Amino acid sequence: MNQQRLDTIIHSLRQRQPDLTVLMENVTKPHNLAAVARTADAVGLLDIHAITERKSIRLTSMSASGVKKWIKVHTHTDINHAIKNFRQQDMQIIATCLDDTAVDFREVDYTKPSAILMGSELQGISQYAVDESDIHVYIPMAGLVQSLNVSVASALILYEAYQQRQAAGMYNDCRLDNERYYQLLFEWTHPKVARYCQQKQLAYPRINDRAEILEPVADSTTYSDQSFADWLKHKKL
Repeated sequence: MNQQRLDTIIHSLRQRQPDLTVLMENVTKPHNLAAVARTADAVGLLDIHAITERKSIRLTSMSASGVKKWIKVHTHTDINHAIKNFRQQDMQIIATCLDDTAVDFREVDYTKPSAILMGSELQGISQYAVDESDIHVYIPMAGLVQSLNVSVASALILYEAYQQRQAAGMYNDCRLDNERYYQLLFEWTHPKVARYCQQKQLAYPRINDRAEILEPVADSTTYSDQSFADWLKHKKL
């Protein structure tokens, strides 16, 4: 990896916002999930969440244009499980819906830990999601159509969050804890080794601030698998 590429990865990682995410309810179209993931990466998110009845929904290389390297998709079987997860992280849940309590999406404070809940492509947000959310928002429109594509609506809200957080200086300093920062730095700069470690259930080797792999301790049981040492010597990282 050349120096410019490494600097770009480190700069992007240091701007990630661990307390801002998107939850898509009842996702049926992978290309919409991919479009939201691309916007999520652009504004510095680490992950997005999806509730789906599909047996498998993932970011394909073609639809996501490589964003699956940087954005993790968490799937949930139901809305209750997803909301419980956000509550445990003290996130405010912001739902997009048209009702009497909804406010302009630009009036919300997105500098707080936030999960933005987007409805399905066909049915919108479920009543349970509406009832369980903390804030209801709408996107003002001058035309006759009352809704936008879910990926477009997500982009508008995420960029409002981006603007607010940027103004508050939340992109100036790294907001990841030390352990997570180095974990992600390792996975982003040494994906082949990371996959190997995951398959073998090995801890990641230590790296320095420039993502250089440090020599494992010879007598450490963590790195006792000789196949890993041999692989590391001969594989191109």
